[in-house]
Amino acid sequence: MSPAAPQPLVSIVIPVYNGANYLRDAIESALAQTYPRTEVIVVNDGSTDGGQTEAIAASFGARIRYFSKPNGHVASALNFGIREMRGAYFSWLSHDDLYKADKVERQMAAAAGDDTVIYCDFEVLEVPGGKLTPVRLPGQPPENFRWYLTTANSVHGCTLLIPKRCLDECGPFDEALRTTQDYDMWFRLARRCRFVHVPGIYVTSRHHAAQGTHALKDVAVVESDRMHAGFAGELSEAEIVAATGKPLHRACLALAANLHVRGFARAREVALARALGAARLRSRLAGLAMAAEARLTFWARPWIAQARWWLGTQRRRLHG
Repeated sequence: MSPAAPQPLVSIVIPVYNGANYLRDAIESALAQTYPRTEVIVVNDGSTDGGQTEAIAASFGARIRYFSKPNGHVASALNFGIREMRGAYFSWLSHDDLYKADKVERQMAAAAGDDTVIYCDFEVLEVPGGKLTPVRLPGQPPENFRWYLTTANSVHGCTLLIPKRCLDECGPFDEALRTTQDYDMWFRLARRCRFVHVPGIYVTSRHHAAQGTHALKDVAVVESDRMHAGFAGELSEAEIVAATGKPLHRACLALAANLHVRGFARAREVALARALGAARLRSRLAGLAMAAEARLTFWARPWIAQARWWLGTQRRRLHG
């Protein structure tokens, strides 16, 4: 009997910038994974805290792989970690978040080849205060996932387990983006890869004032609007109709309302333009169909009259 193939290696990448407050907890949660084959990569993205972040990473010695680079923000640190990773699967862990011990094991059990991305539920930890709020996501058919990304911002990047091959084909993270590099990547991945939901809370996400989404709020609003405008323009008619069960013009009108409520004015206009274009096309096609029917009726009228005459003669013979 041949020996069993080794389980795939999973690379947990932790980007960090001035993260001495939470980094130790994140690394310990990564090292505590019950899945037997992981590597933990910490990428110091040019921290300026007098060496505090580096000292914490160094305290773990050879248990982690540590790299330091000039500051380039989150996307560049993630790309650096991906280039250095040895694993067949990538798992992102923010320095201020935590994995449950069985996060990777549960997701690897559901992995179905190198074209499937796994994601799960999570919980939000309020800092300060300690309040925990579970976030349970509805399962989505993979073919509807890009519509789901466009209409709801609920997928947490640290819940994903991504085959390296998918990243090689669709990546890298866009380093020009400061706050939306994650959803931009997920949308690109979903063009080629299946996203499969594994129910269960396996990530704890800290919510605190120093997070980039708060510190870069104005940047996030502009980037999110631009990103969603791109999403609304790229979704195919087949994707939209399959996800909503509505004609294209009605589905795009609903999408425009969704984007308006969320404050994405540019994206709303893209969806409205698609709704208007689809409605005009529908009206034009209906008009063409009516005109064709009228022409057919006009040309067929003599034949119809002749057929009626023939039927009449046959009846008279039968009842002669």
